[in-house]
Amino acid sequence: MTTEPGYRRRSGLGRIIAIVVVIWLIIGAIAAGQRHYYNNRKASCAKVSTIVVTIVAGPLNYVGANPKEKCPNVKVPQPSK
Repeated sequence: MTTEPGYRRRSGLGRIIAIVVVIWLIIGAIAAGQRHYYNNRKASCAKVSTIVVTIVAGPLNYVGANPKEKCPNVKVPQPSK
């Protein structure tokens, strides 16, 4: 059985990408743990989505990224004084 030379390179690249993704998700899970998101036994849709977003985007904080988005067309009510 012979394999094409390009197949071996693509396979190696795919393996590297998979390893990077797994490490990224592990770091994100650690970040969620550091924020104590796993402590609350009472699950809600908002809590689960917060955990998922932290796992996916959490590693960005470790590299110095602090993404913030401003919505110019959205008026948010201000708290009362």
